[in-house]
Amino acid sequence: MALRPDLATIANAVPTGARVLDVGCGDGELMAALQTKSVDARGLEIDPANVTAAIARGQSVVQGDANRDLADYPGDAFDYAILSQTLQTTERPDRVIDELLRIAPRAFVSFPNFAHWRVRLALLWGGRMPVTRLLPVAWYETPNIHHVTVSDFRDLLRAKGIAVEGAWYLSGDKPTSDAAASWRAEHAIFLISRAAS
Repeated sequence: MALRPDLATIANAVPTGARVLDVGCGDGELMAALQTKSVDARGLEIDPANVTAAIARGQSVVQGDANRDLADYPGDAFDYAILSQTLQTTERPDRVIDELLRIAPRAFVSFPNFAHWRVRLALLWGGRMPVTRLLPVAWYETPNIHHVTVSDFRDLLRAKGIAVEGAWYLSGDKPTSDAAASWRAEHAIFLISRAAS
């Protein structure tokens, strides 16, 4: 089974042999792909059913909540932390990013872009919270508590002095340009790192 396009992008970018913590790892699909590259992949997942599924795949996963349990990991325990399609579900995304960069010098963060043109159009013409491929449920059912745009995320990184080492933007399953990302990207993936001291 093919990886989701954002996970495939991350899997391709993680170097062979890296130590990785996948936060919000789901059923371990990305971790399984990373292990084919001799990556030491560990996972943290809040959903007990996903934890069970990942463990059944032979993954090293613990049940936990990114909002609280990242603090239990020692500093620099990993080479990379990954937070894919989870940022918008956290209580304080800014603090979660700080924790990611405390436990690893680099982090991949991906999220659905709330400024995508279909979302804008749904709000403009329908006046309602949109239901899209990446935001597939009604506003009252969604686990998302913070909607984020590419521009919002870039501004947060700038304010925190966090470096962007790479960025990928997907429209559907295809890459789109950085110049058009704020309105054309359905999904954004950033590789971020601590600012040089």
